[in-house]
Amino acid sequence: MQPDDKQRPLGLINTLGRFASIGLVLCAAAALFVFVGGWLSPERLTQDRFMAAFEAHDGRHPGFRRNHAKGVCVTGWFDAATDAATWSKAAIFHLQHVPIVGRFALAGGMPFAADQAATVRSMALRFLPIGAEEWRTGMNDIPVFAVNSNEGFYAQLLASAPDPATGKPNPSAMQVFLRRHPETARAMQLIKARAISSGFADDTYNSLNAFSMTNAAGTSIAVRWATVPMQPFVAHDAAAHIGDENYLFDDLVKQIALHPLKWQLVLTIGEEGDSTRDATVPWPKERRLATAGTVTIARAMSEETGACNDVNYDPLVLPDGIAASDDPLLATRSSTYARSFTLRSAEKSVKPVSAVSSRDIDGSRP
Repeated sequence: MQPDDKQRPLGLINTLGRFASIGLVLCAAAALFVFVGGWLSPERLTQDRFMAAFEAHDGRHPGFRRNHAKGVCVTGWFDAATDAATWSKAAIFHLQHVPIVGRFALAGGMPFAADQAATVRSMALRFLPIGAEEWRTGMNDIPVFAVNSNEGFYAQLLASAPDPATGKPNPSAMQVFLRRHPETARAMQLIKARAISSGFADDTYNSLNAFSMTNAAGTSIAVRWATVPMQPFVAHDAAAHIGDENYLFDDLVKQIALHPLKWQLVLTIGEEGDSTRDATVPWPKERRLATAGTVTIARAMSEETGACNDVNYDPLVLPDGIAASDDPLLATRSSTYARSFTLRSAEKSVKPVSAVSSRDIDGSRP
């Protein structure tokens, strides 16, 4: 037998071994895909189960976001503070007049619900520095999240869904939920105690989740952030808005038509021992605050004509210099937002005109 004949079996074995390794990798990838999809474990909280829970809670409204369904688009810019780069090497903290595409909205999946004072308000922002990585953030006007886990988020949706027999939430279901989730009971006390402003313009919006920022020197810190209004706070007056179902949005649009609105982007600097994975727990009030820049909102548009309608305000779209913390809700928010975006994108052709239409906004401009 020639020497090269002796090498053939070894070559064949090596080739088969490589194919086997590739096969194992492909099988592992397929298994992971199936696992993430929830096909082998129906009890897993998949994207579609969350979508079904939102629809059970608020009904089905094709073409709209499954949460924060009622909203209006805005545009403006961001100017970094002179020392913002101290905290993060992200490009937006080194620049002036960074374009913003934003959205103000109310929590919940009902796009035509009447505005209510206690409904959670949100500000979502997409920072678009030219030639650099963008940043997206979705903030709410509550001090903490009501839940701190995927299971808690899902269970709360189910517990607060209307009972088909009465059309209202079942109090006993919520009582059972709160007994199983004391962290939510504590968070709800903080949420209910918050001061409610007159509208979107004089409200403060919080990131709620913690993140990490890293500067050019490689120093990393835990942060939460908020947009704090430069417009003076005015307490909400329910009696002043009887009969106007869109009064929060109408007032916002009118104010923007008169002059730009401004918020300071304020960082809360975490310290050792501050929880970064539990969004129901507030950080101590004495934590250091740092102003990272100014958000200016200069124009409002309806979702039919505005650029925000096709934006998924995924909290994990982060530039280099800002990173996710170990908070499990970030991944939950990211995946459910993605699924909601896919669904409503496929439903564009049947989406009705939003509650705050182009006609409403154009009529508010001087």
